[in-house]
Amino acid sequence: MSVPSEGGATPGAGGALVGVLPGGGVRRGTVVSVVGDVGLLLALAAGVGAAQGWCAAVGMPELGLLAATGYGIDPQRLLLVDAPGPHWPEVVSALAGAVEVVLLRPSGPVAARSAARLGAVLRRSGCVLLVAGDWPGAELRLGVRSSRWVGLGDGHGLLAGRQAEVVVEGRGAAARGRTARLWLPDGHGVVRALTEAEELEEAERAGLGGEPRDVVGRGGLTAV
Repeated sequence: MSVPSEGGATPGAGGALVGVLPGGGVRRGTVVSVVGDVGLLLALAAGVGAAQGWCAAVGMPELGLLAATGYGIDPQRLLLVDAPGPHWPEVVSALAGAVEVVLLRPSGPVAARSAARLGAVLRRSGCVLLVAGDWPGAELRLGVRSSRWVGLGDGHGLLAGRQAEVVVEGRGAAARGRTARLWLPDGHGVVRALTEAEELEEAERAGLGGEPRDVVGRGGLTAV
């Protein structure tokens, strides 16, 4: 397995998120904060290298392999460290030299000193750290502003997909913030941008007073 070079954007980074990510991708050796949505975290992980290379998930015992596979992550190249406890910085530091992407849920607040030390490790290795939650000095911060599940009628039907409004904030080119409406995923399990026809349909629906909303809870069915 090759180690990514420092500083360059990951090839094909971001997948369906390319249009909203500054520069069309995530820079190698950086930290991205993904707040409040496991589905968005997995979609981004697959886009920045976890689909073709090795990935590790640290401190996320609830992460479902079926969900990860559905978002494009190869379960045979996924390392799981469910309960690192207070030693998660050492675990991430060790993994950074061996995998392309690390998913992390810290066990507590992240001290600025720990973040700076890990930042240096990531820059040397080229590994991308995707954090489920806040991170001091993260280059990018992603979240879901609103979402709604499609396919569930009035007490009947099946959940066919989820439309979400994704917000990207950060430093530099991302300081002003960007938004995009995505299927996360669509009825075929694919993460993609809405087509023009779907955008028009969504605008007409919103114009009739139907605001986007979470039917079953934000990200509630993405980690099973």
